[in-house]
Parts: sequence; C-alpha cells; structure tokens
Amino acid sequence: MVNWYEEVQRREEKLLHDMDGLLRIPSVKQMETSAEGAPMGKEIGRALEYMLDLSSRDGFRIANLEGYVGYAELGDSPSDDYIAVLGHLDVVAATGEWTSPPYEPKIREGRLYARGAIDDKGPMLAAYYGLKIVKELGLPLRHKIRFIFGTDEESGSRCMARYRETEKLPLAGFTPDADFPIVHAEKGQINTRVMLAKAETPAEWPADEQPAGYLRSFYGGGTANMVPESARAVIAGEAPVLEHLACAYRAYCEGRGRKGTAQIEAGQIVLAMEGKAAHGMEPHLGVNAALELIHFLAPQSLQPDAERFLACVDTLLFEDYGGVALGIAFADEISGALTINSGILQFEPLGESFFHINLRYPVTDEASRILEVISERVGKYGFVVEPPLLKKGHHVAKDHPMIRILQQIYQETTGEEPTLLSTGGGTYAYHIGNGVAFGPLFPGKTSLAHQADEYIEVEDLLLSAAMYARAIYEMANAEYR
Repeated sequence: MVNWYEEVQRREEKLLHDMDGLLRIPSVKQMETSAEGAPMGKEIGRALEYMLDLSSRDGFRIANLEGYVGYAELGDSPSDDYIAVLGHLDVVAATGEWTSPPYEPKIREGRLYARGAIDDKGPMLAAYYGLKIVKELGLPLRHKIRFIFGTDEESGSRCMARYRETEKLPLAGFTPDADFPIVHAEKGQINTRVMLAKAETPAEWPADEQPAGYLRSFYGGGTANMVPESARAVIAGEAPVLEHLACAYRAYCEGRGRKGTAQIEAGQIVLAMEGKAAHGMEPHLGVNAALELIHFLAPQSLQPDAERFLACVDTLLFEDYGGVALGIAFADEISGALTINSGILQFEPLGESFFHINLRYPVTDEASRILEVISERVGKYGFVVEPPLLKKGHHVAKDHPMIRILQQIYQETTGEEPTLLSTGGGTYAYHIGNGVAFGPLFPGKTSLAHQADEYIEVEDLLLSAAMYARAIYEMANAEYR
C-alpha cells in the first residue's frame, strides 16, 4: 500500500524548488503584450512554457493549444477517455502593501508567501507532483490522466472555451482551486444593469413643488462582483437646506455606526460614505457604502427622477442579500440560497442612471424566472433590465463515483467529515461537465487570495499533494459507465 504523504515528503525540496520558479513569473493578463502563441500576454505565455518544460522534463506527453491551454498526459489506454486535473497559471495583479516582494517567494513561519501561492500556482504544483508521483511509482492506470494548464481563469476563461472547441471532455476531473472537502456545486450567475428610463424633467418646477435639493450626481462602487466600499453624492440647494442635510447625515452615520463625511461648498453639499468591501458572492460579509448612502437620501425631498431612483434601490436592495424584496428569494439543498449584490450604482440627471446586479442563484432555480420577477418589480419605478450575461449553475450528483472516491480520501486523510460544499463563485470545474473543486483551503483556514501577503501553509501544501496523488490514481482506475 502506497504511503502517499511519505512520497510527497521525499520530493518536498524539488516541489518547493519548482514552485519557486513558477511563482517568480508575474503572470498577470496583459493584452497589450499578446502575441501568437501567447494570447493572454507575454508573462502568462512564459508561465505556460515553464509548466510544459517541467512536464517534458518529467516524461509526460505534452501539448500546447496555441498558448490558450497546455496539458501533460500520462497513460497508455487506447481509449480517448481520460481523467482531468485543471489548474490556472494566471494571477491577479499584486496590489497593496506586501511584507516581501510578491514575485520573490519567501517562507516565513511555515508559510510560503507570493502572489499565486494559493490561487492557483501553489495548489496546481501540488497536484502536478501528485501526478508525478503516480508516474514515478509506475502504478497501473485504467484511464489516461490529463493535467490541463489554463491561462485565463481570472478574467473570462477564454482558455477553457478554446479547449472545449478542440478537445473531448473528460470522464471526470477536479481543480485544486477552492475549498476542502469538496465543492460539487456552483451557483448560476446573472449580471446586468437595471436602467432608469428618463422622464420629462421641467427646467423649473412650480414654486410650491420645488424640491428642497437637487441631486447632481451619485456614484457608488466600480466593480460588479464586489461590495462597494465607497459612495459619493453631490446635492445642490439653498444654504439652510444644505446645513440641515449635513446635520442629519452626521447623525445618521453616528446612529448606524458608519463612517461618512458632509462638506458644504459653493452652493452644494458633498456626502461621502465608507463601507467594507467583500466578494459579491458573499455580500453579507461587507458593508455596501452605496446602499447605506442611498438609505439616507431616499426620504429627502429631491427632483422626481432622483426620488424614483433612490426609492427603487432603497426599497428593493437595502440590507437584503437574498432577494426577498425583489420577490426572487430561493434556496435548495444542493447549493443553498440565492444572493444578490449591487456593485456599481450611478445617478446622473443628464446621463445614465442605473444599478448593476451581480446575482448568484441555486442550481435548481431558473434565470428566466428570476429576470421576469425583477423586471416586474423594477418596472413600477420606471426601470428596465438590460439584456443580461448569464452563467448556468453546475453540480455533480453526490452519488457520482468521483465524489465517493474524494470523500473517502479526505475522511481517511484528515479524520474529518467529507461534507459536500457549494459556492457562489466559479472554477474550471464548471467547464468540464463532471468536475468538482477539491481543496486547497482546509476548513477554518484563512485565504488571502487576491490580497496582499497571499500565502499557503507549507504543511497544508504537502498534505494536499498527498491527497491529490491518491485521488489521481484512484480516479484513473474507477468505472464511470
């Protein structure tokens, strides 16, 4: 019987050496350096060549699909069926303050720090070494194994779209790009703008109908799939009105425990609100600065278009992460509850006024139902829903052979219950049919993916590699028909 962890330990030094080389490549997507053979830019092209060179060194069959995707393959089955392991070589930009340079890997107190350490170069190398162990032990394989190196996971997955155009999909597969135990379901997504239809606005209102203030602009957020951490409104009006607004706003912020400022200048007041950023799939973990500011503005006397905009957003979105007010709340046992985030909000009296919705819905729900209800609700305020970008949900049944294999491996390795998880995010598992995410983040651990000082714990890396090696071997010898 193979002791998988001992096999990983024997190769720890080589694993960390190869990982160091990959982590030093700043493989951020740069279309300005796109070229033949490197469609995502020069540095991502370098990272793909690095992995293909390692694969060639280690004796795998390799292929490069025009720089979009590469793969390493093991096994001699005459069938074109195969098992897939998928990782991605692209990383997000290394913004923020780092303790050590993001592309100069450093191990401190048992943690390996670098951009890509946990998303996804570190886990990918751990899984690659799992495949390398299976090869070096000469273990028999019923199905071929293909390790797929993607290049565009962080910004559209054009790599996997190209792969699906040219290659047969695997029998089953996993990606080491989420959480342990097993993420077997990914919610569907709806992304769209909800636009305020313009009404006839008189140049001047009758004296008895004039609004107390005039909303010149409102801006909140800037990234659709993030909770806005800032918002700003500019309101014109008479001095007594502006002074009253400033006083009321300060009291509002104090009462709600929020950080906001009010500054009067040149016949207008600038209201600013600070919130807390969070990923759009978990809006409850953040504080939506835009919705907080709108909740203050909604009761104020402003011009009609502004009042319609504010009333709609405040009524249908404020402190409602599950779509209850919109009438779209839904949950299932497979993937949990629907979530909704509004990450970009804008009001311009002479320009576009809209709020963007980034919605994650359970796998048993339907986008058509959701959009129909939303259109009806927002229509009462004079809004229309733009044609949306849709992504269907994805899940693998809990009785699938791969699920049973991964659950047994996780339970026997960790002694913990191999609970099936779902996510509002997306991974490469979505693109291959019978795909799941398997690690690398263990329950209770913190991930700094996409943040400064990103790291992976070295011990977790080694334990993951041992599970990946066993998973590759057992999945390659399972029956799927």
